[in-house]
Amino acid sequence: MSLDISSLDALHDTLTRLSTSFDTLPNHDADTLDDAGREVLAQVAERLTNNYPYHHPLYAGQMLKPPHPLARTAYQLAMWLNPNNHALDGGRASSAMEKEAVADLARMFGWTESLGHLCGGGTMANLEALWVAGQRRPGTILASSQAHYTHGRISGVLGLDFAAVPVDPRGAMDVTALERTLASGGVGTVVATLGTTGFGAVDPLPEILTLRDKYEFRLHIDAAYGGYFALADNLDDAARAAFASAGEADSIVIDPHKHGLQPYGCGCVLFADPDVGRLYQHDSPYTYFTSNELHLGEITLECSRAGASAVALWATHRLLPPVRGGQFAENLSRCRTAALGLYQYIDKSPDYLPVMAPALDIVVWAPQGASTSAISARSEALFDAAAGRDLHLALLGVPVDIARAHWCDTVRYDTETVVCLRSTLMKPEHATWLPEIEGILTHLARR
Repeated sequence: MSLDISSLDALHDTLTRLSTSFDTLPNHDADTLDDAGREVLAQVAERLTNNYPYHHPLYAGQMLKPPHPLARTAYQLAMWLNPNNHALDGGRASSAMEKEAVADLARMFGWTESLGHLCGGGTMANLEALWVAGQRRPGTILASSQAHYTHGRISGVLGLDFAAVPVDPRGAMDVTALERTLASGGVGTVVATLGTTGFGAVDPLPEILTLRDKYEFRLHIDAAYGGYFALADNLDDAARAAFASAGEADSIVIDPHKHGLQPYGCGCVLFADPDVGRLYQHDSPYTYFTSNELHLGEITLECSRAGASAVALWATHRLLPPVRGGQFAENLSRCRTAALGLYQYIDKSPDYLPVMAPALDIVVWAPQGASTSAISARSEALFDAAAGRDLHLALLGVPVDIARAHWCDTVRYDTETVVCLRSTLMKPEHATWLPEIEGILTHLARR
């Protein structure tokens, strides 16, 4: 059976244990799932069959990683209470678990005294980071042209100017171009991306930090996708140096619902200076009345937030601590091993063109073709053909300037972008499924 259902036994046992803690209350008739509800649930299951097999190793397309069975089960267990981590009244146990889990994430970057919380995802986390940045150091927001598009949108929402910095052939921020922009003045914050969503590129953080010493901007790190790779032991020198320097940033965003094995949505924003909590101050006496402890609602722009997300993350950290040398870190390293293996296969294949070596676990390549328009057409055809063999990839529009830096001069560049294939090998088992994946790609290229 492809989907795990054995965890339902553990859910039943732990739910029974949780239920007994309320046995002193007067009995009441709780809502149950009747026959009509079961029929609707059957319809839900039928509708959900119209999905790609995101949980399977042959799904190697978008950034979709199945939650760990413990995370999924802990989340479900918490949902019988449905805690709200906006205030301690609504999430007593889950708020404490959130603080502990967030502290685990901060320690990954060497922070022992910081401020942070969970939120709905990377977009909301980056919104908060740039909202704080705009108040602490007003001015233009800079991010690379390969950074997530949300930074431009967020800047617009916040009423801040935004400018994109060109990238180098690796898809990482071009430091020379960055300095030219900084020298013109008016920059408040630079966003460094550690793991772009297109290429998985890692911006050159040590060089950016050197420029911060000279130009005194605020530094925010968007590590929504790549942040956990701070624990991996098989990065190249440039990526390793970038992650080693991450603790010098002013704020960091990381998404546990990507490599952190959590259900959607679970993002996290971290601030090096706990004093930024002053920017969130507000008066809501009807919400805060039971404790003098920090209410997480006091340090977030969101109000209601699922306490179940904190419960699931806390449980996962107890089983798989996010520390160097542990099983969790080893699994991340296996993802990169899988990406390097696929890249080596493509690089040696006469049928494919690699765009660049992967910095993390994302591989971008294309089928051979005489022109970028022909390559785009072949990529789209191969995308469909691979799905017919149950191998699910993704498509990515690559600027021809980047492609040209990696491909031979025999390709005719007749378009501004070229459609390429993209694989996100974010499941550790991808490393053992490479022969199957490569076999399908070889068959499709030569048919």
